[in-house]
Amino acid sequence: MKTMQKFTATAMTVVMLLGLGACDNMSRRGQNTAIGAGIGAVGGAVLTNGSALGTVGGAAVGGVIGNQAGKR
Repeated sequence: MKTMQKFTATAMTVVMLLGLGACDNMSRRGQNTAIGAGIGAVGGAVLTNGSALGTVGGAAVGGVIGNQAGKR
């Protein structure tokens, strides 16, 4: 089971990094929000052993933090 969790975390990281290529025309604040959501989703998935609720919750919290960090 641990192998599947590691594979899932790696796959999510690769998808997140590929998705960040779409951030080219976004504002800096929008980029920070997207990056925060991606990192939060991975963190939430890891901390809750792949729970969907933990992943979504982590993405939401990470997105808010990234958005607020992008303020000037």
